[in-house]
Amino acid sequence: MTFCCGLDYVVILGYFRWAWKRCTYVGSYDSATWPPATPDEFDPVPRVCRLILAVYEPDLRHPEFPPSGGYRLNPDWLVKRVNYDHTLGHAPPYIIYVDRDHREIVLAIRGLNLAKESDYELLLDNRLGMQMFDGGYVHHGLLKSATWLLNEESETLKGLWVENGSNYDIVFAGHSLGSGVASLMAVIAANHGDELGGVPRSKVRCYAVAPARCMSLNLAVKYADVVHSIILQDDFLPRTPTPLEDIFKSIFCLPCLLHVVCLRDTFIPDGRKLRDPRRLFAPGRMYHIVERKFCRCGRYPPEVRTAIPVDGRFEHIVLSCNATSDHAIIWIEREAEKALQRMRESSAETVTTAPNIPKFERLRTIEKEHKDALERAVSLDIPHAVKSLDKENPDSNPQDEESQPSQQEKSADVALDDKARPHDARTNWDEVIKKLMKRDESGKPLLERETNDPM
Repeated sequence: MTFCCGLDYVVILGYFRWAWKRCTYVGSYDSATWPPATPDEFDPVPRVCRLILAVYEPDLRHPEFPPSGGYRLNPDWLVKRVNYDHTLGHAPPYIIYVDRDHREIVLAIRGLNLAKESDYELLLDNRLGMQMFDGGYVHHGLLKSATWLLNEESETLKGLWVENGSNYDIVFAGHSLGSGVASLMAVIAANHGDELGGVPRSKVRCYAVAPARCMSLNLAVKYADVVHSIILQDDFLPRTPTPLEDIFKSIFCLPCLLHVVCLRDTFIPDGRKLRDPRRLFAPGRMYHIVERKFCRCGRYPPEVRTAIPVDGRFEHIVLSCNATSDHAIIWIEREAEKALQRMRESSAETVTTAPNIPKFERLRTIEKEHKDALERAVSLDIPHAVKSLDKENPDSNPQDEESQPSQQEKSADVALDDKARPHDARTNWDEVIKKLMKRDESGKPLLERETNDPM
């Protein structure tokens, strides 16, 4: 009897300990050990957020809901605006904008529309392990949407890139649902830039704001030099390990879902989660905007931390009343702008003759962080992880640009190809993406390997 009573006390104490740790876990703990971001690398983020907000405006010359300080865009540089009537449910609305001040061609995609059934169908078009891609797994519905967008707009992007001297950056940006589509578009473009007029991998970037979990861990680390995820404090979407399709199936029983997820995360070992190749994660390098502290009221001056995490990659749900508000693009733009201004002020105060972290040194640090993350993924036995980009795709490594033809030679080759090619010829991105559908860790397509297997 005494033994049973003692066992009950142990169980009760253990439960209260778990509940205390779960309820007191705040979003800032995830990035507590990360180094701070620099103003140069974080500078595009507020600008990209404003471009995503511009998708919601029917007329940029007479905006209805401009952010603080306005959009700061030139309406004459807006190339194309596409709404639901034109996408027919294949993708969220988007705009194409040529930023001549920053030498960027931007395709910005809006987030989930709660009133559109087609957006829900896009999210629900997936099952665990349904879509293999480039030696990993991706969200099937988001990949289909990315493919449709490339079929629709690749010629436009290619034409703009060639018209502007073939030296602008191609930037894909999206919020929430659009972030997953933009991330997969960037991954495809990084592998097949030749179909966009010869765009090198170093010229392709993606900013996933409030990112959706859209790719497996090996791909999230592998493309950390291309994709950048921006997360505000306690945002729920990049944190929940529950697949997107299960979230929206259970949206009307959210407390039950949270309880089940919390229990599952507690009793499933981290190693088992990491070694599941089908599990999807938020993509690329992380930028975490932190503005609240434990047991403190109100918001504090935001700070931005950055890293390429492998284990502990936003795997904890935060029980916070701000989990949904931190997902809003309006709040992310506002806090990102505050954080950037604060970084600039602090750097201006400390820098008198030369910056403490020269830009070249920071670029070398970013490359080293990416290499360390790739090696860390291999050491943790992440399925299909690669030690370096050289083994997987040497042509796409920015460090190999010296051995590649010069930019002028590439532009000339592209011009010759365009003249020799029929005017109505268009790239079929469905065929292009099939090359990446079933690639194993050695970089060789699985279908080809199985065909050549003598067994």
